[in-house]
Amino acid sequence: MSTQNPVFIPGPTNIPENLRRAVDYPTIDHRSASFVEMLQPILAGVRRVLKSGTAETIIFPSTGTGGWEAAITNTLSPGDKLLAGRYGMFSHRWIDLCQRHKLDVQIVEAEWGRGAPVEDYERILRADTNHEIKAVLACHNETATGVKSDIAGVRRALDAAGHPALLLVDGVSSIASMDFRMDEWSVDIAITGSQKGFMLPAGLAIVCLSPKAVAAMETASCPRCFFDFRDMLKTNASGGFPYTPPVNLLRGLQVAIGMLEEEGLENVFARHNRIAEGVRRAVAAWGLSLCAKEPGLYSDTVSTVVVPDGMDGTKVVTHAAEKYGVAFGVGLGELAGKVFRIGHLGSMTDVMALSGIATAEMVMADLGFPITLGSGVAAAQDYYRSSTNGADEKPVLRAVQ
Repeated sequence: MSTQNPVFIPGPTNIPENLRRAVDYPTIDHRSASFVEMLQPILAGVRRVLKSGTAETIIFPSTGTGGWEAAITNTLSPGDKLLAGRYGMFSHRWIDLCQRHKLDVQIVEAEWGRGAPVEDYERILRADTNHEIKAVLACHNETATGVKSDIAGVRRALDAAGHPALLLVDGVSSIASMDFRMDEWSVDIAITGSQKGFMLPAGLAIVCLSPKAVAAMETASCPRCFFDFRDMLKTNASGGFPYTPPVNLLRGLQVAIGMLEEEGLENVFARHNRIAEGVRRAVAAWGLSLCAKEPGLYSDTVSTVVVPDGMDGTKVVTHAAEKYGVAFGVGLGELAGKVFRIGHLGSMTDVMALSGIATAEMVMADLGFPITLGSGVAAAQDYYRSSTNGADEKPVLRAVQ
C-alpha cells in the first residue's frame, strides 16, 4: 500500500509532517530538568482540550484499552456493580474488560445504531435506592457504528436520580476532534488515546480524573500496578514518571496540543463537522444510509455506511486496499460484512476527504454497487464549496518552525 495515500480508518489517523518530525527526537534523560519542563505543560494542555479546570491528567504508555483498565481498577473493587449500555463493538469490549476484572455489570442492550440508553439509565438509577451501582459507563463516540451519545444526558439522568455513581466516559474517538466538556458534564473519568484526534502514533493512554475519581481510588481494591493512579500522581507532581516514559510520544503530544490550540478548538470541532457533513451528503447521493439511526446521533469522526442487501462491506475495504492503496474500516461484531467505515478525523481536510469519497465510489462501482460515479463527489463538493470560509480560515497544518 502506498504511504502517499491518506487513510480513512477511524484511527490510527493520518500523522501530519509536523508531528512526525516532533516524534523524531533525540534521547533525553527522563530524570532531568528537560523532562520536567516538558511534562507539566502537556498535562495542562490536555486539560484545556477536555475543557476542564480541575481534572488530574495521567498519561500511560498504552492505548485506549489500557485507559479503560486504569479507570476501573483504580476506582472500583471486585464485585462492585456497574451500569453500562451495549450499543456497539467498543462499548461491548469495555463491558467484557470489566467482567474479566470480576465486576458485576448490569448491561442495557441497545440497537447498534443508537446511542447510550439515557432513559433506561435514569430508570435503573432511580430504582437503585441503595446506591449499589458504583459507576456508569458510556462511549461518547461509538467507533463501530458512527454514533455520538449524549453524555450531558447521561449526567442529567444521574442527577435526576440523585445517584452518586461515578461517570466513566470513553472519548477515544471523540476527544480532540469533537466537543468534549468534562467539567460541564461532570465526567469523573475521561479516556482517550494518542492515535485519534491528537494525530499521533498509538502508544499513549490519556486519562483525566475528577476530584471525585481521585477520592475513589483510595478505597478501590482492584489489583493494579503498572496502571496505578497513585504512583503516577505522586511522581508527576514533581515532574517525574514512576517508570520509563515514552518521551518521543510525549514530545509529539506537546506539539499536537499546540497545533490544536493554534487552529482553535472550536475551529477544530467545526472542521470535523463540516468534513463529516460532506461525507454524509455523499452517502445520501449514493442512495445509501448510515448505521446511525437519526441525524442527532451522527458522529463527526467516522461514518459507518450500510451496504445494499447482497453486497459485502468487507469486500469494499479489501478491494480499496488491494487496487487503490487506500484504507477504510471494516464492519465489526454484528455489523461485519454489513457496513464499511469512513474515518474522517484528526489530520483531515476537505480535499483529503474528497479523495476518500472518490475512491469509495470507484470501489463500489468495481464491485457492482448500484451507484453513479461522481454523484457522491459532486454532493460533497457542492457542500464544501458553500460551507468553507476559505481565506478566513486558519490553516489546519503548518510546517515545523
